[in-house]
Amino acid sequence: MVSTEGVWVFGYGSLVWKVDFPVEEQKFGYIVGFARRFWQKSHDHRGTPESPGLVATLVPQEELRKLEKTPEAQTPPICWGMAYKLKSGQEKEILDPESFNSEDDKKSILLENALVYIGKTDNPSFGGPIDTKAIAKKISVNVGPSGRNLDYLVNLCESLRMNSPMAIDDHLSELESLIKLENLP
Repeated sequence: MVSTEGVWVFGYGSLVWKVDFPVEEQKFGYIVGFARRFWQKSHDHRGTPESPGLVATLVPQEELRKLEKTPEAQTPPICWGMAYKLKSGQEKEILDPESFNSEDDKKSILLENALVYIGKTDNPSFGGPIDTKAIAKKISVNVGPSGRNLDYLVNLCESLRMNSPMAIDDHLSELESLIKLENLP
């Protein structure tokens, strides 16, 4: 997906449509073995401490099987997103853990020459698994310092469609359908 030169970061949430650090290049693509789920509580961006929103996190295939109680013989999940090559000479500043303005426990994993940040399933803000209808209702009403939770979902879905008609994510499609079907705001 990406070249071996330079430092690359893979975004699967708001980084798909909004990057706020210097980059030299970007490429749309996917990673295998991880599923995107709206199971990460957001107390500081798309919700508040009193009413946390829900944002995307990546769940490794093995953990997903256990959490969703799915059979082992399933095809590995894929997650579409955007990879960014960080501006040369600014990698340390951009990747500094202190620069992340979230309280949530995160870890980084090197995936085929790209870093990706995920919320671990044992962190206090991990809320999964959550019923999809409950997720849709929560997304439709929560607002935080970074804006409406619904805008986060809409921007993510539209950005994926804009970049490739092949960028299908059943979880996101189901959330969109439920929000439209229920006439949620």
